[in-house]
Amino acid sequence: MSDRDRAPRPEKAPPRARNVLSAVLLVLACLLVPFGALASWAAHGLTDTGRYVRTMAPLGADPDVRRAVADAVGDGVMREAGREADTGPLRGAVGPFVHDAARSFTRTEAYRAAWDAANRAVHDAVLRALRDDGARGAPVTVDAAPVIARVKQRLSDDHVPFAHRIPVTHTRIPVLPAEDVDRLRKGYHVLDTAAFWLPLAAAVLAVAAIGVATCRRRAVTALGLGTALGGALLALAVAVGRRLTLADLPDALHRPAAGAVYDALTATLSTVAWLLCLLGLTVAAGAWVTGRYGPRLVARRHAPGSAVPVADPVPAPTRARA
Repeated sequence: MSDRDRAPRPEKAPPRARNVLSAVLLVLACLLVPFGALASWAAHGLTDTGRYVRTMAPLGADPDVRRAVADAVGDGVMREAGREADTGPLRGAVGPFVHDAARSFTRTEAYRAAWDAANRAVHDAVLRALRDDGARGAPVTVDAAPVIARVKQRLSDDHVPFAHRIPVTHTRIPVLPAEDVDRLRKGYHVLDTAAFWLPLAAAVLAVAAIGVATCRRRAVTALGLGTALGGALLALAVAVGRRLTLADLPDALHRPAAGAVYDALTATLSTVAWLLCLLGLTVAAGAWVTGRYGPRLVARRHAPGSAVPVADPVPAPTRARA
């Protein structure tokens, strides 16, 4: 016996230990999939100003959103007019005209342009505040002077009394308070980092789990089912988040408008969630089918009956009788 045969061979890990390790890696990978999708959506989908404006543009024609915008603009105009007026008759005389003009303004092309410009300004202001670490303790505000000027011009064209007395000042409308900005800034930095590392870690753990498993086909099936479950949980989280977001609004009249905005912003995330469900179920079904019917097809190909038949041997000639 040679020295090579006598040398000790490394023992392989027991199948039970490999299966336990594979199961742990699979669970971690499936847990990271929905969190990675959520982080990528928040870090890349919501921070693109052009995509945000294109997403919000169709909402300008939504009746609930137009009603909420008209109420906000009308209240803002009357609040500024009330500061300039010494008595209350201005509010009682002009109030209905202001709100009617604001509602009619939301059905014009100028409103569409103002809607896109306002969304771009709000998004730029919020994104700038989240990325600027030096702007701590400062709220996010947007100038409302352009919208007020257009409403005032509409009132003047309709010959509404006291329309010329409405001041057009550079009023800073608060979008986010300072304490919310500081909290969101920390979350933004965390999501920006997690958007890269979570999907990468999920992919590495999934490959490692399949490589360690004793039955790789079964591991692929479990990975597909876990991915589908993660997508379903992500879709459930979007639905629960919508309910909680609308429940926290103090004004119940504007909840339909807020719901429309929430649905528009989370449409991509909902699509990704259902795609994860479909992809996971497809992978699991494919692995199950190949595991159940694959060996039968291979055995049928190599069955004795499928071989090429061999010709019968020629009988030997018999010796004739004398």
